[in-house]
Amino acid sequence: MDFELSPIQRERCAGIGAAVAERFAEHVTSADPELVRLAWKDAAGVGLTGLCLSEQHGGAGLGALDTALGLEAFGRSCSDMGLVFGVAAHLLSCAVPVREFGTDEAARELLAGMAAGDLIAGNAMTEDEAGSDIGRIRTTATRTGEGYVLAGEKSFVSNAPVADVFVTYAVTDPSAGFLGVSAFAVPRELDGVVVGPPLRKMGLNGCLAARVRFEDCVVPARYLLGAEGSGGAIFQHSMAWERGCLFAAYLGLMERQLAECVGRTTRRRQFGRKISGFQAVSHRIARMRQRLESARLLLYRACWLLDQGRTDVTAIAMAKTAVSEAAVANSLDAMQLFGSAGYLADTGIEEQLRDCLPTTVFSGTTEIQLELIAREAGL
Repeated sequence: MDFELSPIQRERCAGIGAAVAERFAEHVTSADPELVRLAWKDAAGVGLTGLCLSEQHGGAGLGALDTALGLEAFGRSCSDMGLVFGVAAHLLSCAVPVREFGTDEAARELLAGMAAGDLIAGNAMTEDEAGSDIGRIRTTATRTGEGYVLAGEKSFVSNAPVADVFVTYAVTDPSAGFLGVSAFAVPRELDGVVVGPPLRKMGLNGCLAARVRFEDCVVPARYLLGAEGSGGAIFQHSMAWERGCLFAAYLGLMERQLAECVGRTTRRRQFGRKISGFQAVSHRIARMRQRLESARLLLYRACWLLDQGRTDVTAIAMAKTAVSEAAVANSLDAMQLFGSAGYLADTGIEEQLRDCLPTTVFSGTTEIQLELIAREAGL
């Protein structure tokens, strides 16, 4: 086993990190849609919106591991984790399905814009009564001569207030259960696409989210992804990429956070000495480092397997669980290490905690991941 990144990988990651640090040096998290779109253009200028899209469509043509490394560098150098999350979700849960399953016409129409950051995508899957359980969605797609008529409402769509296209899932055959769901790429400009007001959230504020309603929205047949009834398999494919690669951004956050904690504890003095000299402090930092490195190895392995054409459900679920739980635990430790200063907005520690808490919920809850791991173990 070779754990060393190649010179090309190291150079690429360093380049992304330096470019992000320069472009986002004075960036402030904003909920203003116009400012959010400007930030997206900055991210696109670094190539982050097209990491795993083909060079033909303006992307970098990277595999899963290299995409994860790029997102890790993004998360390390950019403090706006909402923006990082939004870009990653756009790329992995939306662009990947269009890349893999879109018609030639839809790919020509959408992928170049998605790679360039001119088109922002939102994953419209979650409903009030259906999250990871795709067989329970209620949105319907009825075949007509022109394509499909979509009717239903999605309860939480990341990027929705600024999105130009939605990758969504709807029931085309109610009698077929999991095999009766189909996937679509729906341009926002179509009649019947209604985006609600931005949802108020506790974190990831740079990633605007909203409810999306399809009111008898006529979607031309060219926007169907894959074959009719393959929506479940397409969703699982996109989730493998999202769970495998998106969480690399949190490895970057944890590395930046760890450096901040080391700096804080070696500067701050109490009882006549640096607080880093207290075992209670040094051991807390040691455990933060251990969680980070353990999670990193699991995530790299899961992405490597994807690159080998092996979608290992257990490896992906373990990586997602390890990263999300480490991110929350490390953020709580960072709060303790910074003390009262960590509770203030100036240090950014409290924002890191708020941005990390939802990692155990989105892309499938920790409980869902544990169920997948248990099932693969034969339980």
